[in-house]
Amino acid sequence: MSEIKKKTKKGSVFYTDCFKSYKSLKQFGKHHKINKQYTFAKGHNHINGMEGFWSYAKERFHKYHGINHENYPLYLKEMEFRFNHRNENVFKLLVDIIFGGFGPKTT
Repeated sequence: MSEIKKKTKKGSVFYTDCFKSYKSLKQFGKHHKINKQYTFAKGHNHINGMEGFWSYAKERFHKYHGINHENYPLYLKEMEFRFNHRNENVFKLLVDIIFGGFGPKTT
């Protein structure tokens, strides 16, 4: 809990599964528990997408060997873009975005 206190702001919103160790999060802000067992059964949104994103982002961040605190939002936005387009040719997609389809042809 000391790490959470150091790295979050009072009043933060936490989304977790129902693991008992997360019970004390309510002292730092809003804590929304998502019961995976019932959520999956009913077909509602669940936390697995977020867990997948953070797993992906942590693996990529590790390759940077450290990230400047001031630039963290930009790195996070890059990870969001890469995660959302992870099954596409990102180079071609960026060229198309930058040049509006007038850039070099890639295959």
